Amino acid sequence: MENISILGSTGSIGRSTLDVVDKSGGKFNVRGLAAGRNLDLLCRQVEKFKPKIVSLERKEDADEFRRNCKEYALRITYGQEGAEEVARFEENDIIVSAITGINGLKPTLAAVKAGKRVALANKESMVVAGPLIQETVQKSGAQIIPVDSEHSGIFQCLAKERIEDVKKVILTASGGPFLQTSIEKMKNKTREEALNHPRWNMGEKVTIDSATLMNKGLELIEARWLFGLLPEKLGILIHPQSVVHSLVEMRDGSVLAQLSPTDMKVPIQYALTYPRREEALLPSLDFSQIKVLEFYKVDVKKFPLVKLARQVLEEGGSFPVALNTANEVAVEMFLKRRIKFSDIADVVAEIVENHKKRKIESLDDIFEVDRETRQQTRNLLKKRS
Repeated sequence: MENISILGSTGSIGRSTLDVVDKSGGKFNVRGLAAGRNLDLLCRQVEKFKPKIVSLERKEDADEFRRNCKEYALRITYGQEGAEEVARFEENDIIVSAITGINGLKPTLAAVKAGKRVALANKESMVVAGPLIQETVQKSGAQIIPVDSEHSGIFQCLAKERIEDVKKVILTASGGPFLQTSIEKMKNKTREEALNHPRWNMGEKVTIDSATLMNKGLELIEARWLFGLLPEKLGILIHPQSVVHSLVEMRDGSVLAQLSPTDMKVPIQYALTYPRREEALLPSLDFSQIKVLEFYKVDVKKFPLVKLARQVLEEGGSFPVALNTANEVAVEMFLKRRIKFSDIADVVAEIVENHKKRKIESLDDIFEVDRETRQQTRNLLKKRS
């Protein structure tokens, strides 16, 4: 029986992880939960899984939770420090990192420093701090198992392969809700339309990133550092059926593919049980019902953030931080209905184009660039309003 803690327990990945745990037949103990502001859901999770430590985003929420949950003997903390404490909890065997955005970086790094297995669902951490995280992995002996379906697919395809034999790694993208929508009609798509993903049930931020295809741009950068691949060995194809999650072309012409049902419980279960494979929690793919598997090149005129992410990947330095931060702010403003859908790509592009590259050598460097870029993006949005 292994002990796990979940960073982002009330989010989409966190809830799915607890569902996997619940159906595992007692193979896992939940030791820690770090949540945002959903006190009711966290209370139900605590009641069911009996962790020893929980963390909430704000002090006032932690105080309220403490008043309402006196019957449970557990440590209650809050903020970034609280999430890091959950990540470092000494009884952890596995830490699921699923806090959205750059807020997940410090807790993720704390888990890596603890030398445990990290089931990584927070792509932004690897985007903005890939070299730093991998350097820490080498020192601590931690193990990172990706949870994103595409990176999980790559990880599985490469399990018995030499990295020098890899010719090309291709991430697949569903194309999101606007794959068949014209550029002109995309400009004024609403919040509700952008959140109506045809294939995946995800959190709001990643669903909007899927609509702009920024999620695939971020995953491109993440793959660079997860697998130590040069940018020219990474590609993206649109695959509307979302059955093939990744393709890996070897230098002898062989192409390896990972296929599975369109449900995040599959890569979550694999990350928790690796290197074992447990009984599936979902029905098997019925290949007799799969009439077609389509693959298309990305239209970068329609989805310009993919091209921008590749440029950022090749530029390196502080550019990935600026890209990620500008996108976080723009998506937040769109979700609050303060900007149009088309403004997301325009704002991110303008911020990145005006960014002055600098070296990233520490966490302080990352958060300094993040603070500056966050303010620059907000200032730009004020000018445009």
